[in-house]
Amino acid sequence: MVEDDEIHEVGGQTVRRFWRTARGYWSGPSGWRPGALVGFLVVGVVLQLLVQYRLNIWNRDFFNALERRDGAEIWHQTFLLPLFAVVSIVLAVSAVWGRMTFQRQWRDWLTTRLLGLWLSHDNYRSIDEGAREPQLAEYRIAEDARVATDAPIDLVVGLLSSVLTAATFVVVLWTVGGSMSFAAWGLDLEMPGYLVVASVAYAMVTTGAMMLVGRNMADVIERKNQAESELKFAVARVRQGGHREAVPAGSALAEVIRQWRRLCGQHMRTTLVSHGNTLLAPLIGLILCVPKYIDGTIQLGEVTQAAAAFAAVQGAFNWLVDNYPRLAEWASSASRVGILLLSLDRLEAGLARRTEDVQRTSR
Repeated sequence: MVEDDEIHEVGGQTVRRFWRTARGYWSGPSGWRPGALVGFLVVGVVLQLLVQYRLNIWNRDFFNALERRDGAEIWHQTFLLPLFAVVSIVLAVSAVWGRMTFQRQWRDWLTTRLLGLWLSHDNYRSIDEGAREPQLAEYRIAEDARVATDAPIDLVVGLLSSVLTAATFVVVLWTVGGSMSFAAWGLDLEMPGYLVVASVAYAMVTTGAMMLVGRNMADVIERKNQAESELKFAVARVRQGGHREAVPAGSALAEVIRQWRRLCGQHMRTTLVSHGNTLLAPLIGLILCVPKYIDGTIQLGEVTQAAAAFAAVQGAFNWLVDNYPRLAEWASSASRVGILLLSLDRLEAGLARRTEDVQRTSR
C-alpha cells in the first residue's frame, strides 16, 4: 500500500479512495434518503427551467408590446411578472433546502465514519507518530470532509441545470435567430442557426481561457491547505514546547502567507475571465441581433428574447468557467480525506498482520 506521506498530488488514488468510502452513504438502511433528495432536486431543476423558459417568452411579448405601444398588452404582461417571480422564488428556496439537507446528512454520515476509523485501535495516535509530515486528522475530518461533501451536491445540481438550460435555450436561439446571409469571396452564403454557432464559439473561447489561466488552481489550493494544516500543527506544539517552538510556527505562518499570495494570483486570473464573460455575454447577444432588427426580420421583442437566451446559453456552456475554483477546492479536500483514509488503511492492514502473526505463534 502507498504510504500516506508519499501521496501529495490531487486526484488519482486519493480521490478514488475518498469515493470508495463516501459512496457508502448511498447504501444501507438509510440509502433511500439520498435517492429521495436527488429526485426532489431534479424535479426542482426542471420546474425552475420551465419558469425561466416562460420568462424568456414573457420578455419577447413585453418588448413587442412596447414596440407596438399596446397599452393593454403591456399591463397584461406586467401583471404576469409577479406570478412568475413568486414561483421562481419558491422553487429557489426549496432547492436550497434540498441541497443543504443533502449536504448536512452526507457530511454527518461521512464524518461519523471517519471518526470511527480514526479512533478505532488508537489509530489517532499512530498516524501522527508514523508520518513524516503532520496529518492533522482533526482538520481533515472537520473541514476537508465538509468541503468534500458540500461541493459535489452544488456542482452536480448546477451541471444538470446547465445541461438542460443549454438544450432548451439553444432551441430558442435557433428558432428566433434563424439564418444569417452574408457575402464572402464573391459568394452569397447563408449560415443556419448563426446565433447557436456564435454561442458555441464564444463558449469555447471563454472555457479554453479559464482552463489555461486556472490550470494550476488545484495544485495551489492543495498546497495552501497543506500549509494551513502545518500551521495548526506548529501552533499546537507551542503549547507543549513553549518558546522554542515559536520559530517553527513562524516559518509555518510565512509559508501560509506565501501560498495565499499564490492563490490570490490564481483567483485574479480566473476572475478576469469569469467577470469579463459576465459583462460581455448579454451585449454580444444583442449586437448579433442588430442586423436582423435593422432589416426588419425580427422585432424588438425577439431581439431581447434572443439576447436573454444567448446569455442563458453562455451561463450554461460556461459552467466550468464559473465553477472551476470550486471544483479545484473540492478535488483538494477530497484528496486530503483520501490521504487520511489510505493512512488508516495502512494502519488497519498492519494491525491485521500482527494479529495473524500472534495467532500463528500461539498455535
